[in-house]
Amino acid sequence: MSASEPLPLNVLLIGFMGCGKTTVGQLLARQLGFQFLDTDHLIVKKARCPIPRIFEEVGEAGFRAIESSVLDELASTRRAVISTGGGLVTVPDNIPKLRALGFVIWLNPPEDVLYQRIMRNHDRPLVRTPDPRQTVHDLLALRRPLYASAAHQDFDVSDVTPDEAAYGLAESVRVHFTTALV
Repeated sequence: MSASEPLPLNVLLIGFMGCGKTTVGQLLARQLGFQFLDTDHLIVKKARCPIPRIFEEVGEAGFRAIESSVLDELASTRRAVISTGGGLVTVPDNIPKLRALGFVIWLNPPEDVLYQRIMRNHDRPLVRTPDPRQTVHDLLALRRPLYASAAHQDFDVSDVTPDEAAYGLAESVRVHFTTALV
């Protein structure tokens, strides 16, 4: 795709776990009349096992390889809101792939908000670390520059409901894709 070609008509949501990618993404897809896709669900379908088992069997590097291949398989997707895994940006080759696939929005609430949301879900692996607060802080410090480099826009979703976030994002998407959605 050359610099003059328009982005495919997709919206990709990136951000740390607990930022609301799935919840807001489903609402946003409904508002835009797009399909909703979640890369974590696509990974589970491809691997035929849950994500914790993938990590047990092939480690993080193996998981990231599957995640990257799922991203590659989405290259021909159109009119979709795609929720991505929080660590997808840690593979350098994934950042240009994300940006070529559509309009990338980083859901970016403050660290304290993320931590509170993560701690409400006891299935999150970070809750099982010796110091979850420090783990969240350290991972965010590593990932924030990656999210920033991948995103076309960032959006703080901490002071709005998921419905309000989806509405605001739908307006941003419509403005971004003005000619394509008319």
